[in-house]
Amino acid sequence: MFLTGSDDTIELTWTEAISFPGPWNVTNVDNDDNVDSNDYFDNAGSVFSGFYFQATNGSTYAIYSNGSGNYYIPYNSAEFNLGSGFLSSGSTALYQANDFSPTGNPICFLAGTGIATPDGARAVEDLRPGDLVLTADGRSVPVKWVGRQTLVTRFGPPERLMPVRVQAGALGDGLPKRDLVLTADHALLVDDLLINAGALVNGSTIDWVPLSELGARFIVYHVETEDHDIILAEGAPAETFVDYVGRQAFDNYAEYVALYGDERIITEAPYPRISTPRLLPPALKARLGIGKAA
Repeated sequence: MFLTGSDDTIELTWTEAISFPGPWNVTNVDNDDNVDSNDYFDNAGSVFSGFYFQATNGSTYAIYSNGSGNYYIPYNSAEFNLGSGFLSSGSTALYQANDFSPTGNPICFLAGTGIATPDGARAVEDLRPGDLVLTADGRSVPVKWVGRQTLVTRFGPPERLMPVRVQAGALGDGLPKRDLVLTADHALLVDDLLINAGALVNGSTIDWVPLSELGARFIVYHVETEDHDIILAEGAPAETFVDYVGRQAFDNYAEYVALYGDERIITEAPYPRISTPRLLPPALKARLGIGKAA
């Protein structure tokens, strides 16, 4: 079943429904017998949207999205012919509240983050494939893709969604140049260590952003380059995309597939990664005032 419509992550509304006989494949990536954001329909072109449709027979069907306003409901017509009684328009508010974001925590910059380019800082959401960005070691490298993800604050535990605000100058040497807001698992390069932003929280100059400040939803972006690079976000060294987070979870995954086809593996940069404050070097913790937050 093919639907044309739109969603506000609270309700999915469609204006057209068309039956397309298969066979079609649904892939349960992690083999857990549950539908979640890892899972996809039709060669990874469409991922689980979070929405379900409940049919007249009482069964509930997962709805998949290609990120471009098209939605799909795979079903077995031998068991129940969903198409025979499906309305040409309709809506559903059935939503899997625990699956509003990608596997694990999102790893991205908040919209508006200034990324250094040879022509000056540009908002991350304005970058396009082929645009050049500056790396921390002075190179200019092209953007391959900018992943976009919408996070909905009404669903799920706040600790999975709250980003971190690094105030201007909090890292020393005047960095970042402006307040930098990024998700907790997005790493900054500090003292040659890739440190997840959540591990740097000190309760004052580096702190959690309350979800109440972000409204019902907010959008985050991740920059992919050819390698796992260190670029400059508000002047501070920050990592680019590395694929231990699946691209399928991004809203515009279909764009990536259209550009490059199959996904590729990116080797992580050769820096030690720290994801918890208790593993930070004591001198760094003291310098940033992290002791009490740890």
